[in-house]
Amino acid sequence: MLVKDIYQVVEQDFLQVNQLIIEQLHSDVPLVEKIGQHIIESGGKRMRPLLVLLAAKALGHTSEKQDQEQNPALLAAIIEFLHTATLLHDDVVDISDQRRGKATANAKWGNAPSVLVGDFLYSRAFQMMVSLGSLEIMNTLSNATCVIAEGEVLQLMNVKNPDVNEAKYREVIQGKTAMLFEASSHSAALLSNANQDQAEALRLYGHHIGMAFQLVDDVLDYVGDAKELGKDVGDDLAEGKPTLPLIYAMQHASPEHATLIRNAIRKGGTEELAAIIEIVQNCGAINYTNEKAREHVVLAKQSIDLLDNSDAKSALMALADLAIERTH
Repeated sequence: MLVKDIYQVVEQDFLQVNQLIIEQLHSDVPLVEKIGQHIIESGGKRMRPLLVLLAAKALGHTSEKQDQEQNPALLAAIIEFLHTATLLHDDVVDISDQRRGKATANAKWGNAPSVLVGDFLYSRAFQMMVSLGSLEIMNTLSNATCVIAEGEVLQLMNVKNPDVNEAKYREVIQGKTAMLFEASSHSAALLSNANQDQAEALRLYGHHIGMAFQLVDDVLDYVGDAKELGKDVGDDLAEGKPTLPLIYAMQHASPEHATLIRNAIRKGGTEELAAIIEIVQNCGAINYTNEKAREHVVLAKQSIDLLDNSDAKSALMALADLAIERTH
């Protein structure tokens, strides 16, 4: 199944999601709307809203009803607002000037407006959440936002620390990335009145997809194409982030090469990028990280075996493959 075929399964629902996003971005403060529109319209794949819609449809729940309550499109828009808020804050923390091939909001308008508009989007997301009328979903999403924030803080603490091990790295990516994927599929199941087994299956599916997605992201930072990625290759190294390709390389490359990587992480920057790309490729770090991503994809697919066969279930299976087959 091609990418466009996956999206086509919930095409009508996505139209409603886009309309809700436009409506809910409204603010009496022009700069709020301008920054919000800038990042939401900057070409993202909207995988998390897609996950909401596919999970709901796999359980027989669509957005055909126009009322606010139990509307998967509204939940998908909420998830997109939460994700967008984290992007605004992340770009400030990482001092990023490019995302998806375009200038970041903080590069265009400064750090303070970006942080404050991120706060606005978080707040608007919770306003929209109230209209869903589900304390269970609100509990799931409010917990997720806390875990995401903790993951980002933990990552910040690990910056320029070459002693971070794989377990600590996994803790970071579970918080900062996988948690929102997990919350997307889990809250969609809750909205669709899934039974306990179905809800847990979709929660696990989201977790494993999110882990695979971030593992591949960290690989692409060393083997990707800057034009396709929409950001510079080597950004993680420039920020001194010890991701799994580097962690593995420090453990399996020669002592001389391990020392080179350790020093590069401590210092940050990309002066040694070419040499480090060669090291991570030659010592098996890229293959190892990709294999770990594939393991999560297998687990994701296994977790939803219990769902009835449908176009939406097939799309979820294809989406799992897309997490590791993508090039950006």
